[in-house]
Amino acid sequence: MSMHFRQRTVASTVRCSGIGLHSGKKVRLAIKPAPVNHGIKFRRMDLPDRPSVSAHFNLVVDTSLATVIGNEGFIVSTIEHIMACFAGLSIDNVLIEMDSYEVPIMDGSAYPFTALIKAAGIKEQKGLRYFFVIKEPIELKEGNKSVALYPCSTSKITCTIEFDHPMINKQSYSLDLSEKAFEDEICRARTFGFLHEIEYMKKYGFARGGSLENAVVIDKQAILNKDGLRYQDEFVRHKILDCIGDFSLLGMPILGHIVAIKSGHSFHHAFLKEFFAQRNLWETRPINEMKPINRFESKSLVIL
Repeated sequence: MSMHFRQRTVASTVRCSGIGLHSGKKVRLAIKPAPVNHGIKFRRMDLPDRPSVSAHFNLVVDTSLATVIGNEGFIVSTIEHIMACFAGLSIDNVLIEMDSYEVPIMDGSAYPFTALIKAAGIKEQKGLRYFFVIKEPIELKEGNKSVALYPCSTSKITCTIEFDHPMINKQSYSLDLSEKAFEDEICRARTFGFLHEIEYMKKYGFARGGSLENAVVIDKQAILNKDGLRYQDEFVRHKILDCIGDFSLLGMPILGHIVAIKSGHSFHHAFLKEFFAQRNLWETRPINEMKPINRFESKSLVIL
């Protein structure tokens, strides 16, 4: 598995445009290089003073239909796919400028963002990458849902989903997260929904931008998209994509094994809160420097 020891940003600005999945609003988006320790920040170019918000779990304001962050009265919505792209490509520092509140859904996957960034190039920076190194298991369970993090020498994710539908049923997928694995196995997996749920959401003003162009849509027996699935198990692969995006809101990559069963945005967020409550079970350090750092450094790193 390839592991990047130093922080990275995009080599040059990339731009795209599209519509928001839930808002149906057109949005233009630019991904710009940012300096060391800047992190991932979103800036609303359509608002007075162009306010910005960091992509961090403690700024999440809603997880009911997508992951939404906000600060001082404004929001940036549906960030999980673009955040998965940054995490999958090991990009630590960028500024995303948008002229609306919802990230464009593009084709429903992280592939369009990934292709744009790969074409522009990725620049290594001087600052070291700090990782959350998992020392002891951290687990959260609620009914048949669970999320856990276990000590591991790589960044690994295992996800299991189960739907009472003949096109999905029970699916599991596991991978060591690397740039190549993300590009080859995960980034093209699209969001999915059931026709009756989408019709219901549209009736109440949600999923206004949803279509067969940007989601896998399933009726009672079949896939409605004429070209079918991109992977036989595209559904669970997309759940891994969502998981990568949601966990990236910790602010630093993880050296550990994430195991998610029947989870989703809301439960991921609940787990991230539990993660920070269990500070004795992990530490932060650069992965090519395997000596523990002192508590004061750890505390200041966590809040970046």
